[in-house]
Amino acid sequence: MAKKIAVLVRDRQEEALRMALGITLMDDAVDVYVLDAKVQPSEANTMNLEGLKGLGTGLYTNHAENTDLELLSTEEIARRLLQYDHVIPY
Repeated sequence: MAKKIAVLVRDRQEEALRMALGITLMDDAVDVYVLDAKVQPSEANTMNLEGLKGLGTGLYTNHAENTDLELLSTEEIARRLLQYDHVIPY
């Protein structure tokens, strides 16, 4: 049975996005939340975000500078997190 997993990205963005992409291999529903910061421009972040988008992963943020991600308020993100089987802060 597929699980719903949320990955919270804060500090080590490259590692968190790589991990989120890897979790998708288990056929679970994965959503990624980039919190309180702009996604740092790097080749690894670009590749991982493209891979996540290609797999239909939900990509959300509470930081307006992340224009490629769906903008949600911190309160809305908190409400959504209650719906997941697992929340992985990174």
